Amino acid sequence: MKFGKSICVLNVGGTRYAFTREVIRDFPLRRVSRLHACATEKEVLELCDDYDKDLNEFFFDRHAQAFVFIMLYVRSGKLRFVPGVCELSFYTEMLYWGLESAHLDSCCQKRLDDRMSEIGLDTLSEMDVGVSGDESQSSGEPVQQIALTGRAKWLEKMRKTFEEPNSSLLAQLLALVSVIFVLISMIMMCASTLPDWDTAKINIVEEQRIVEAVCIGWFTAECTLRFLVARSKWDFIRRPLNIIDVIAITPYYVTMALARAGMPGAGLGVAGVILRVLRMMRVFWLMKLARHFLGLQTLGLTLTRCYREMVMLMVFVFVAMAIYSALAQLLEHGLNLEAQNPDYASIPAAAWWVIISMTTVGYGDVYPVTIGGRVLGGMCVVSGIVLLALPITFIYHSFVQCYHELKLRSARSTRSLAMELLQ
Repeated sequence: MKFGKSICVLNVGGTRYAFTREVIRDFPLRRVSRLHACATEKEVLELCDDYDKDLNEFFFDRHAQAFVFIMLYVRSGKLRFVPGVCELSFYTEMLYWGLESAHLDSCCQKRLDDRMSEIGLDTLSEMDVGVSGDESQSSGEPVQQIALTGRAKWLEKMRKTFEEPNSSLLAQLLALVSVIFVLISMIMMCASTLPDWDTAKINIVEEQRIVEAVCIGWFTAECTLRFLVARSKWDFIRRPLNIIDVIAITPYYVTMALARAGMPGAGLGVAGVILRVLRMMRVFWLMKLARHFLGLQTLGLTLTRCYREMVMLMVFVFVAMAIYSALAQLLEHGLNLEAQNPDYASIPAAAWWVIISMTTVGYGDVYPVTIGGRVLGGMCVVSGIVLLALPITFIYHSFVQCYHELKLRSARSTRSLAMELLQ
């Protein structure tokens, strides 16, 4: 800044803030820090709405209360919505000052995603809020880049590389390699159950062990590195996907330990059964794909948020199953002692017929033969359709909302990656 006084005054909607030139130069808000590089009043007026040279005062015709919360972010590193202010209005203020939705706390970021999903908006363009091109290039920087330096910044970058596949090219490459290893592991596991595998495995047993060891080595290294760079080790351990990773990796090492202990075979009684069960647990590796595919993430998030509706659905089914199975057992086996239907000898046996009828599967292995039983079967099918349909509406709307929310996050990550490549 080659003009004005050493003290600069920012007037935002009537509220004044005084800063020195040095503070303006290193200010976290891009629009404010660019004032330091201005050489003429014309350049200044491109960034603010008015300028008083005598007082060295920069006037911004923006929301004063919103800027108060933005200043709290500058001081504390936490950005939250202003109570009583529309989320989209506050988001436009953020874009104007050079911030992005990634700077918001997770709870407020979810509110913004929900709001944008409601109106069918994927993103707000910089032209909508009058943000120049130079600002838009810098608005995608995450909050940690302002506060973190040195080793902490490196750890945060590593965490994003392993946890967020769309955060960088290296993260996408690692995600692709991980998916390839998962597919290779699944193909090997499926092939090992084929009838001809026992005949062929004599020649390829060594190659199979090498492939399996390489896959396990990759999964173990990946899980270990993600644990080391995690912000909170306890939160990392509690996450369902991380628990699944451990469950999928552990059987290999247990199998190797049993083999070293002299129990490598599959026909050693209890030990052989344990080995076969542990080998089949590798199917949980498929859950690792949820880190990289939007559809699986949407399904998991929907089930998490709709657990009440899922419990309600199970209650409906169990109550109806108890009622219909008792009536079916009575009509088919309890009333007519001369021609009893052996398939309905007990209420648990009748419960199998009830559940396959309510879900409209109808295998045909069990069916009523009396008139009363057939009428009851028709009622069972119709009530099953109705009971299953009641909570489905809530689950469907939650699925759509979760899909739009994750799609918005993916779009932001893709946009940030594109800006990183352009820079």
